[in-house]
Amino acid sequence: MYNFAVVINEHPNSMKIGIIQQRCGEDIEKNIAHLEQGARQATQQGAELIVMQELHNSQYFCQVENPINFDLAEPIPGPSTQRFGLLAKELNVVMVLSLFERRAAGLYHNTAVVIERDGSIAGKYRKMHIPDDPAYYEKFYFTPGDLGFHPIHTSVGCLGVQVCWDQWYPEGARLMALQGAELLIYPTAIGYESTDAPEEQERQREAWTTIQRGHAVANGLPVIAVNRTGHEPDPSGQTGGIQFWGSSFVSGPQGELIYRAPKDEEVVAVIDLDMQRSENVRRWWPFLRDRRIEEFGGLTQRFID
Repeated sequence: MYNFAVVINEHPNSMKIGIIQQRCGEDIEKNIAHLEQGARQATQQGAELIVMQELHNSQYFCQVENPINFDLAEPIPGPSTQRFGLLAKELNVVMVLSLFERRAAGLYHNTAVVIERDGSIAGKYRKMHIPDDPAYYEKFYFTPGDLGFHPIHTSVGCLGVQVCWDQWYPEGARLMALQGAELLIYPTAIGYESTDAPEEQERQREAWTTIQRGHAVANGLPVIAVNRTGHEPDPSGQTGGIQFWGSSFVSGPQGELIYRAPKDEEVVAVIDLDMQRSENVRRWWPFLRDRRIEEFGGLTQRFID
C-alpha cells in the first residue's frame, strides 16, 4: 500500500512531477500492476511526468551472477514499452522507465526509456557507469552504454536522464546541462550493506543525497532521484541481502530539498516544480559563463601522474 504525498506550491511556469518509490517482490506481474496503480494515483493529482525506480519490473537480480537472470531482459521496443506506452497514452503523461534491455544475444544494457504522452518512445539512455561491488554485480549483466550523455526532448521539457551509479559522477550531469537539459533524473536501486554499522549506513545515504544536490547547484537545475525501498534477500545466501534505503527526493536548482521520501515506506508523491527558477538561479550564479573550458583537458585522462 502506497503512502501518498502532494507537495504543491503553484507557480505560473510549474510542472508537476510524480515519483513512485516501491518494494519489489518475486512476482513481476504484481510489481508492474502496483506501478500502474501508483501512476494512476499520481495523475489523479495532476502529475505530468512520472519517474520510476531502477529496474522496477523485478527484484534487483544483480546480487548474484546467474546466467538464468538474462531471461528477465527484453527488447526495446518490447513488452514493457508497449504496456507502459498504452498507460502513458491513457493517462496523458510522460513516463521515465528503467528496463533490462536485450539488444542481442550476449549483449545487454541497463536502459532508461522515456515514453511520450501519446505512448511513443521519445528516447532512451543506456547506463554508462557500471558498478561491480559485493551484491551489485552489474558488470556481469550490463554492457556500458554507448549512446552518450544526451538529454531527451519531450512535450514536458528536455530531460537529462541517467541511471543510479551515474549519479556519483558530475561529468554526465554537466554534459546534460550543456545540451539544454531542464531536469536531471536518476532512476536508482541502492541500499545498505547488512554488516555496515548504522552510522556508516547513514553516511552513505547522506553522501548519495549530497552528491546529487551538488549536481543541482553546479548546473542550476532540479534533480529527481527515485530509489526503491524494502529488503531483498541475497539468493545465494552469502550475505544478508540489501535493505534499499528509499529516500527518493526532488531538489531545486540551488540544492534545496523540495521533497524527500521516507527510508522504508512505499510512496507515490507529486511535487510541483517552478521551472522558471533555474533561469533565475543561473542569472545569480552564472557558473556556465565562468567555466575555464580551455583548462579542462585533463578531465579526459584516467589519472594525471
